[in-house]
Amino acid sequence: MRFTKMEGLGNDYIYVDCFSQPLPPDPATLAIRMSDRHFGIGGDGLILICPSERADARMRMFNADGSESEMCGNGIRCVAKYVHDQGIAPQDSLTIETGRGLLTLALEIEQGRVQRVCVDMGEPILEAAQIPTTFPMSPVVNAPLTIGEREFAVTCVSVGNPHCVIFVDNATDELVLGYGPKIETDAHFPRRVNVEFIEVISPTEVRQRTWERGSGETLACGTGASAVCVAGVLTGKTQRKIINHLRGGDLELEWRESDNHIYMTGPAVEVFSGQWHR
Repeated sequence: MRFTKMEGLGNDYIYVDCFSQPLPPDPATLAIRMSDRHFGIGGDGLILICPSERADARMRMFNADGSESEMCGNGIRCVAKYVHDQGIAPQDSLTIETGRGLLTLALEIEQGRVQRVCVDMGEPILEAAQIPTTFPMSPVVNAPLTIGEREFAVTCVSVGNPHCVIFVDNATDELVLGYGPKIETDAHFPRRVNVEFIEVISPTEVRQRTWERGSGETLACGTGASAVCVAGVLTGKTQRKIINHLRGGDLELEWRESDNHIYMTGPAVEVFSGQWHR
């Protein structure tokens, strides 16, 4: 089975082209094996690029632990690059089918290859039950969440997958690696949750570290950055248009008043291709 390794700001996935080869019979187990950084290829998960009856392609995304997620912001930019660069859909605007629904992407192309992608992430989901979370308030803004002896003020947003955004003075290892996995599996989040720890630099600039559901800390999270853009506005900490500095690089985010959609712009990079024999 042929694969391509790609990354968006260091958020790296293994991509399998299911236009040219059969769908793997057990993608969840395959994701675990291929994502292993010592005995496999190494990555934050597996993404299948599949035909779609209503879009240019369909994306299915599996985390490193084999669980399937609805969406991946960095991943979908790489899907768009692959679909364009491989000639599957060579135009400069694409639609991709995801667990979030149909998303539209505008491609920035240089010398025939995609360099950056702007993704219309759609409208944020703010109703508590649809995120989903069991917090009684809706929307969930600065809600108190107690983990052990520590209390956090959390803001919850879904961008097709659930996010818990926490604004902090310093996003330390203790918070991200110590509390991230505990919040991910807290009872307030029946489908688990991605956790973003955010330092506010200015009303137009933030710094993010993410504990991703099913993958642990990753260098970047596009859906998380989108959720942060919304959470910043809801809490009065940021404006609608921001630069988000993630560990793997920067994303441009805007939550537009005109259509209530979030727009995320960032790079997509092909690393290498190969053949999987195991």
